[in-house]
Amino acid sequence: MPSLRLALLASLLTPTAIAAAGDLVAGRHLAAACRVCHGIDGISVRPDAPNIAGQLEPYLRQQLLDYRSGKRQHAVMGVVAKGLSDSDIENLAAYYSSIRISVETTP
Repeated sequence: MPSLRLALLASLLTPTAIAAAGDLVAGRHLAAACRVCHGIDGISVRPDAPNIAGQLEPYLRQQLLDYRSGKRQHAVMGVVAKGLSDSDIENLAAYYSSIRISVETTP
């Protein structure tokens, strides 16, 4: 029985399980407005905007909630986040966290 509990816990902590909280299709649709700064798939096109592709869903959700509440300050993101519903935030976080990125180093 303990191994079953561990397997269940592990499945709940996987990125796929976490990302499933929101609607990926709706999140991708909403993300069209984000691409001006964060790039078409969450890879920033501006030096002052972070890459958000592949970030953990709980992290993305909390940052958007903090921008919306004013707990986290940024001139643009504060305005953008104020217009997001809880569902919008869940969907955006699910979409961006579902993007898989890879890192390649050069010798």
